[in-house]
Amino acid sequence: MGKHIVVIGAGPAGLETSACLVKLGFNVTLVEKEETTGGHLKKWHALFPALLSGHEALETIQKRLNSSVKIQSATDIISVEAVNDYFTVTGHNGWQAKADALILTTGFQLFDARRKEEYGYGIYENVITSADLEELFASGKPMVNSHGNKPERIGFVHCVGSRDEKVNNLHCSKVCCITAVKQAIEVKQMLPDAEVFCFYMDLRMFGRHYEELYKEAQEKYNIQFIRGRLSESTEDQVGNIIVKVEDTLLGKPLRIKTGLLVLMVGMEPAAKTKSLIRQLGLKQVPDGFIQPVDEVLLSNGTEIPGLFVAGACSGPKSLADTIADARSAAMAVADFLKK
Repeated sequence: MGKHIVVIGAGPAGLETSACLVKLGFNVTLVEKEETTGGHLKKWHALFPALLSGHEALETIQKRLNSSVKIQSATDIISVEAVNDYFTVTGHNGWQAKADALILTTGFQLFDARRKEEYGYGIYENVITSADLEELFASGKPMVNSHGNKPERIGFVHCVGSRDEKVNNLHCSKVCCITAVKQAIEVKQMLPDAEVFCFYMDLRMFGRHYEELYKEAQEKYNIQFIRGRLSESTEDQVGNIIVKVEDTLLGKPLRIKTGLLVLMVGMEPAAKTKSLIRQLGLKQVPDGFIQPVDEVLLSNGTEIPGLFVAGACSGPKSLADTIADARSAAMAVADFLKK
């Protein structure tokens, strides 16, 4: 059709949006700041609820692209300017393009667990994040702590950086509860004799098959779920992590020694998303993500004609939600340009 569309961000949302737009007959340039595409998915070992390989999922998404999509990698966007009925996009390396429509698929960044100093991440070696654990799974290395021992007790802390006024993140990151259940099961499969605890505020098993996986975690793997927010963690002389938590169902404080503590870190707007919000004067919701025109009926549109969003730059999403949103964005762009 002769129309050129620039997609910024080559995670799953950017890849899927670009693939759909090319099939609809548009010229597409997909811009990525890193050398390779895939975003966070390329570091993820397995996906809930069916433990689908993250590598296989990414490979499937990437195969949907054809050679018509021009991938501009290793290019960090430094300037986006709306000029009349088109956009001028400029990269740090001098790359520049003119676009009839622009789609932001800049995704999210993981909460920096070091901001919750009381949990000990970056202080104690045996406190890790859910992302660290996923990389350990992907490496194929044995499940051991910093001393090279198999931990006899592992704790998972939900809502780290989410639903927390102290770090100014009131939003739910949507995927942390089910990720904790998934990872707890994987740990039990690797270490059948280990005790595994999940410390949660409340469990949000909203997706299809999530509740079943939660039930399986309890009945088949004997994973223990304790309702209560962790107050602090400390380290003993041999490197074990002592967690202090109040069991709000029993109404009593608990002190539990673990060999490994896993912090389920949530989603925040990516740095590039924040930069583009400021540069373009986009509206944002209180949690800092991009505010679409209408979160129900026009969830991919913005107040700027020709500028669209897809994926987690407008709020936390699972991979399934991201793929569906990307396809929706492609149709929204096609409708806009055909008019």
